[in-house]
Amino acid sequence: MSNAPHVVVIGAGAVGAAVAMRALEAGLRVTLVEPDAPGGRQAASYGNAGWLSSHSILPPAEPGVWRKVPKWIADPLGPLAVRWRYLPSALPWLWRYLRAAWTWPRVERTAHALRTLLRDAPALHQQQAAWAGVSELIEQRGLLHVFLNEAQFRADKRAWDIRRAEGIEWEELDAQALRAREPALDARYTFGVWVPETGSCRDPGRYVAALVSRALALGAELHTTRATGFHIEDGRLLAVRTEHGEIPCDKAVIATGVHARALAGQAGDRVPLAAERGYHVVIRDAPVGVHTSAQFADAKMVVNWTDQGLRAAGQVEIAAPDAAPNWERARILRRQLVGIFPELSRAEAVAGASAQAGLGDEADFWLGCRPSMPDGLPCIGPASASADIVHAYGHGHVGLVSSARTGRLVVQVLMGTPTDIDLRPFSPRRFA
Repeated sequence: MSNAPHVVVIGAGAVGAAVAMRALEAGLRVTLVEPDAPGGRQAASYGNAGWLSSHSILPPAEPGVWRKVPKWIADPLGPLAVRWRYLPSALPWLWRYLRAAWTWPRVERTAHALRTLLRDAPALHQQQAAWAGVSELIEQRGLLHVFLNEAQFRADKRAWDIRRAEGIEWEELDAQALRAREPALDARYTFGVWVPETGSCRDPGRYVAALVSRALALGAELHTTRATGFHIEDGRLLAVRTEHGEIPCDKAVIATGVHARALAGQAGDRVPLAAERGYHVVIRDAPVGVHTSAQFADAKMVVNWTDQGLRAAGQVEIAAPDAAPNWERARILRRQLVGIFPELSRAEAVAGASAQAGLGDEADFWLGCRPSMPDGLPCIGPASASADIVHAYGHGHVGLVSSARTGRLVVQVLMGTPTDIDLRPFSPRRFA
């Protein structure tokens, strides 16, 4: 093992943990560089909605979405908002975001690329969880989309037609079938779509922590520091530079999420990476909830049982990564969640906002940053300054679900073997 090529994985989030696992399987020496606790509250993976949505292949934008931009800017509490002070910095990214989905053919190309990345993701996560000894955290029971009525679903017909063209199947549920599956829902919901190939994770933070812990038990090293750059000579990587000195290595992977932009630049690639801030709220000891993890079209949020309680996650806030939280956005999620389940509303009336009931405890609010590219596709592939450095970040809304295959792909690039899928759509050089 000591003579094996040495790879430094910069970042121990969902992607970095998956890379470490696959690199160890390939016989590489692995060093993880991460300044914080893997899977900790500061990590984007910690607050993930927990959806392993292999059908999430549509980019965030769609044709005509530009008409909504003024409303987003005007409404600081809408499902997607842009902080005024950050607007000048965000405009170039927003312009690329709109252009990437200007026509439906562009959307279809993006969807096809994402489908190759996300296909069979729940099964890959089951493999990873078994490797880490936490198989109970991954469930493959399908995911549910909940609509007020069938008309609301049909209004999004083009997107679902694209999913069908990519081989995604689903079952449509009328009011009676939806009620049989989810009896606790408010009566205003009368239509549902169940996607059986998908899955969920009961505790994304613990899942990532377990992957890293298992990697360390198998010989990987963890340096609790921050990477600052690379030592490259004649196109060959000699070391990763950190706040505590250089780590000599043969290969390196940039998997630092929203912090990847500066490292990518040092590796020769300028990328328009932005922080899409998202919020979640958890109701501990909730008396009711979903049987199947669900997305609610009217609230634009995902509801999932986690080991901490009933979690609602959503919201998109374009702002500086270190900007102060706007906890009113989390309170909106909480109010929507309580409104979806009448029993929660009744429990709140009885218990008030007591922390014991878990219905008003701000400690259960969370804010994190999704690393997002404007075209909805991550950056995966070799760097321009040195092929010894591989990009692996920018997964946006599909960070957790796509991490398992990304780990496989990155190690295939490191080893110089054929990749599972065509990586050209994910090239970091596409923005040059």
